[in-house]
Amino acid sequence: MHRFYLIGFGLLMAFDTLAQISFKYAANQAMPLAADLDWLLRVFGQPWIYGAFIGYIGAFFTWMSLLKRAPIGPAFAASHLEVVTVMLASVWLFDERISASQAFGALLIIGGIVCLALGEAQETRSAAEPGRADP
Repeated sequence: MHRFYLIGFGLLMAFDTLAQISFKYAANQAMPLAADLDWLLRVFGQPWIYGAFIGYIGAFFTWMSLLKRAPIGPAFAASHLEVVTVMLASVWLFDERISASQAFGALLIIGGIVCLALGEAQETRSAAEPGRADP
């Protein structure tokens, strides 16, 4: 079951990251930004926009599969790891810089997910041991 979670959440992060990075590439290529038909045609003329669609469709089906088996609290939190992966990918792909507050925020996200996962694991162990009272 742990392998399922690792593969599933890895795929979810990959699809979500693909979608966000693809949107950024498509938007950068369709500049200048304008709320008109020409801009929409420029956006949909970029191959990256289709990478975004693939990312969102893949993320949707991966998320639906994970929800069938994963505990909702840690699953929902882990589904937001793409914030961290997109930030890291943006450093490499777009030459962006990570500020101290962004790095701290990423650590808080990761720490929160770890805390939720550990809490869920503890609840599962407690439920498996009848007659055991949690402190």
